[in-house]
Formats: sequence, structure tokens, C-alpha cells
Amino acid sequence: MLCTRLTNANVLTMDEDHPVARDLGIWRGRIVGLDEAVTSLPAREVVDLQGATVLPGFIDSHVHLAWTGLKASSPSISGLSRVEDVLAAVEEAVSRRSAPGAWVHIGGYDQRPLGRHLTAAELDRVSHGRRVFLMHDSGHACVVNSAVLELLPADVPHDSGLLVESAMAAVRRLRLPYSQAELADAIEYAGRACLAEGVTACAEAGIGGGLLGHSPVELGAYQLLRDQGRLPLRIQLMPGADTLRPLGAHRDDGIPRALDLGLRTGFGDDWLSVGALKIYTDGGMMARTAALTEPYEGLEHTGQLQDDPDRLTGLVVDGHLAGWQLAVHAIGDRAADLALDALEQAQKLRPRPDARHRVEHAGLIRPDQLPRFARLGVSAVIQPNFLRYFGDDYATVMGERRAPWMYRGKGFLDHGVTVVGSSDRPVTDGSPLRAVQFMVERASTSGRSIGPDEAVSVDEALRAYTVAGAYACRWDDSAGSLTPGKRADLVVLGDDPRRVDPSRIGDIEVVTTFVDGRDTKKEPQP
Repeated sequence: MLCTRLTNANVLTMDEDHPVARDLGIWRGRIVGLDEAVTSLPAREVVDLQGATVLPGFIDSHVHLAWTGLKASSPSISGLSRVEDVLAAVEEAVSRRSAPGAWVHIGGYDQRPLGRHLTAAELDRVSHGRRVFLMHDSGHACVVNSAVLELLPADVPHDSGLLVESAMAAVRRLRLPYSQAELADAIEYAGRACLAEGVTACAEAGIGGGLLGHSPVELGAYQLLRDQGRLPLRIQLMPGADTLRPLGAHRDDGIPRALDLGLRTGFGDDWLSVGALKIYTDGGMMARTAALTEPYEGLEHTGQLQDDPDRLTGLVVDGHLAGWQLAVHAIGDRAADLALDALEQAQKLRPRPDARHRVEHAGLIRPDQLPRFARLGVSAVIQPNFLRYFGDDYATVMGERRAPWMYRGKGFLDHGVTVVGSSDRPVTDGSPLRAVQFMVERASTSGRSIGPDEAVSVDEALRAYTVAGAYACRWDDSAGSLTPGKRADLVVLGDDPRRVDPSRIGDIEVVTTFVDGRDTKKEPQP
């Protein structure tokens, strides 16, 4: 007997052997059959979907769940466009922290609506003895007051309170780590937001270190959720590369650096596992720190790398030699050159044909770099919603010649490169459907066309969030398509993305989301 049979549905399986179905059977969290294989079988529950569309659960291959949840519970200055209004909001947040010397963490900072960055001196006027930290929405910069600057070593660079990249990381290390209980609550909150948008599995892009680690024992927060039965969806964890350290492994192992006990990609189970090693090579376009080969339009600089190129290359090579799948953050084309060079060097030293290394973001990729992605078998993990919401700004700072190279779609696919969809939430909207709409339309929210030649079909865009996501996370044997034997993780939509006008895709209702064969909307909420 089946646990559940979904019937009268428009099932888009993303499986070329059986692309469309009407009935789908579920037993013990797995898909057991489609159409005639299950239609006549008895089931404990038969759900008539009345023509609704069913797809494999979306996979968001690059998220920051803890940051998402913590940001949602922190004071925010998002949407404010006048310096005096921002300072008033900061002072209001400061007034809620009574202890002198307390940290006040505020989210939603973005210099662009203000026309300039805030300064430490301005924050000092409203800090009243507290340590103020304004987190940039990109995750690559912050502004702090003098009380924080006084705690930093003299060699940490800053510009009147603005700290970027490694300097921002130095500030974050000053704070006591969040507790596992705090992190668990934040992760659960963000995970439920993912479910509401049809996401059933995701990859957490950096824990324990890097720019966005929250605690040296951060992995324990995810285990706590799992132990308490509160893990909302399947999560793969990417340790920050700076969590590796030299270990005395046998010389025949050829492992120069590793996590303790040699832990690496693949450890875990269907619900919680260790994924790729996250390596930062540059910053971000929003903060103007993505490393470019030519200057930003209207500026005189080309962004920055996170470290000395040789040290970054050594980290990539060591991670590869230690057996990791690598997720190399590279937004600018100069950073992509470094990433591709390092990955090529690593593969020459120890060939691993199925390493499935990834470049995270691939924000600006020149035409000559596309064949290199293909030759090295590197996936491009892109964030289409960046251009949907920030595209006007990004296109302006890249200029007319380079704007079509941003967050490519068709260019990658034409070269045989796997295009993987993701959100980087909370940097921007996490909705896969709105991202799919952008991939098809290549239009920002203002209507500006950005790289229209990079547009892809609806089916190709859906594959980026299903089949390709499963491949990039090494879940392709158990997820990504509604194939018998795979997990019963699926999303029910109010309409078919292939049949509506592309301008309506992002507004399609997510009716419900199934994880492990269970309707998550019917589960009691904590």
C-alpha cells in the first residue's frame, strides 16, 4: 500500500525518460512510481491536485540561513535614503541596549541610496557608549563607530569606519560567537521561509569561518535542530576554507591541510551533510570589491582579491588534494581567472574527473573564460535575482561592453557548462520562481534589459534549480527529478511556469511543499 498518491496533477518530472505524468506514488519518503505503475494501487491518502503543477523541490545551492534568520531579528535601516534618518534609526536601536560597551548589530546597510558611506564620526554621535556594527547587505563590508575601531589592531585597514572583506572579518572576530541555540532558532526561521518558496534542500555557503561564520562550533547548531526534530529541510554545509589546518597525515595520503579527523565532502546523510569547501577569492559588486581586470565604470579601482594570489591558489590546491569538492567564490573576472588557474593546477597534480568543483557567483565572465569552465568541468553557481533587483546598478558600474557578461545563462549552456541556480539569501530575494523569470526575460524590476542574449528557456531555467542543483550538491542519485527511487521532495504550484507569460512566472502561487513525502503545510509549526 502507498502512503500517498497524488492524482489529477500536471507532474513535470524533469526526467527525460518520463517527462510528464498525472499520478505520482509515495512510500516511506520515496517516489515509487508514476501513472499506470501506481494508479490502481491502494493508498492511505489520495490527494486530488485538481490540475495543479508538480515539480521536484527546488534546490537552492548557495544560501546563508543563519545570517538570514539573525538579520530578520535585528534592527534594520533598509529602505532609508537620508543620512539623518539612518542615524535616527541607529540611535533608536542603541537606546534598547542599556549596558555601556554592548554591541548593537544593525542590518540593511547599503551606501547606494545614501550616495556615500556613513562614517565612524557620524555613528559616534548616536552611539552613547555602545559598539555599533552596521552590516552591509552584500556581506562584504561594514561600518562601525570609534568604539569598535579602538579594539582593532593598528594594521587593519579602514576608511573612516568603513571596513571591507578581511577587515570586516576582523571586526566580526571581536564579538563573542553566537550560541548554538541562537543559531538554531535563526536557521529554523530561514529554513521555513525556504519551504514557503518551494525550496526543499539547500547548501549553506560557509560555516565556522570565512566572512560569514558565526561560531567555531557552528555545525553543532544544525545538529541540534536535527536532534530536536526541527530541521525544516535538507541542508548541506560548506565549511569556510580557513577552518582547515595542517595535520600530520601519512605522506602517502598527500593531504597538506584538512579538518580534524580528515572530515571532507560527503560525510553525513540525506538530511544533514558536509558539502564543498568554501573559498573566497574576491568581494562583491554591491560593495565594489569584486576583483575585475578593468576598473569599474566611473571609478579608478578594480576591486580586490581576498589575499595574496599565491596563498589563495595554495588553498585551492590543498583543498583539492585533501579530497574536497571546492566552492570557489569568484564574482569578478580577475577572480575567476585566479580560480580557474588554481583549479587547473590542482587537477594536474591529482586528477579527479568527478570532483564537481564549482565557481560561486561567476558574476562577470569574459567570453574567453567560457571554454575554460567547460574544459575544467566547473559548474557556475549563479544568482539570477541579483540582476533582477540590482541589475540597473550593476550594469551601470560594468558599462555597456561588460554588462552582457554578468551572471550568464545561455553562454554557459552553449559551452556545455552546468548552470546552477541559487539565491545567496539574505543578500536578495530567495524565490526560485522569480529567479527563473529573470533567467527567461533578462529584465530588471525597472524593465531594463541586461544581456538579453543570455536568456534561456523556461525548462532550462527550471533545470538550474532542480537537476543542476542536485548535480552541484552531489545529490543527483536521490534528488533533482521526480524519478522512482528518489526522495519524495516536491513543490506544488498554482500554475505551469512553461505555459504562463514569462512576466507572470515569479507570481505563481506555491501551493505547498513536500519533504520526505510529507506536506509541510500540514505539519504543526513550533
